[in-house]
Amino acid sequence: MVLLKLSVVIPTLDEEDCIGQVMDELSAALSGKVEFEIIVVDGMSKDRTREIAEAKGAVVIEEPRRGYGRAYKTGFSKARGEIIATMDGDCTYPAEYILPLVEMLEEEDLEFISTDRFGHMEEGAMSAMHKIGNLALSFTTRLLFGRIIRDSQSGMWVFRREVLSKIRLESDGMPFSEEIKIEAFRKLRSKEVMIRYRRRVGEVKLSSWRDGWDNFRFLWRKRFRGPRDRSLRS
Repeated sequence: MVLLKLSVVIPTLDEEDCIGQVMDELSAALSGKVEFEIIVVDGMSKDRTREIAEAKGAVVIEEPRRGYGRAYKTGFSKARGEIIATMDGDCTYPAEYILPLVEMLEEEDLEFISTDRFGHMEEGAMSAMHKIGNLALSFTTRLLFGRIIRDSQSGMWVFRREVLSKIRLESDGMPFSEEIKIEAFRKLRSKEVMIRYRRRVGEVKLSSWRDGWDNFRFLWRKRFRGPRDRSLRS
């Protein structure tokens, strides 16, 4: 495998309304400044998400197995970058943050950077119910694992590819987001950085009650049951 400097991995499902803008923002932020690739892992969208992303220069991978975590595991396994960055395909995370976070990772000799959306959240970017649920999950994460993580559910991370061999990631679903932060802040040189969070474009895919409950259950199982014999490469 020929390594690049940076891989940006984006999970998608029916994001034709914004994936083109996301690709344009990434190109504007990264082109001419770093060697990079954009990997879109698509959960079999029924719209033009894959077509638009590919036309804009993305490496598009179809992943028929459902799950937020499953999409990231597939994307990470295909990434050629020394550093991996993540974001969503719905325009919520500004691409302009990626390069400064990569520079911070290197200048401060970090292994993993997560982001905190709550300090600079645009009005309407998150419903009241989602905000309460996210804050509750973040509090529970701090309580159970003793790590200061202000936003356990954020979807923008920047990390060194090599650390994937140092952490154990079990979840194939939404809890993957909180799990990767728990593992990183337990085992790696990690930091959380405040970013701007924008209103999403397109339909909300989350189910507040179902996904929230799944996340809570996962936190308790991970804290008190211990790891199963599964790895990122499964």
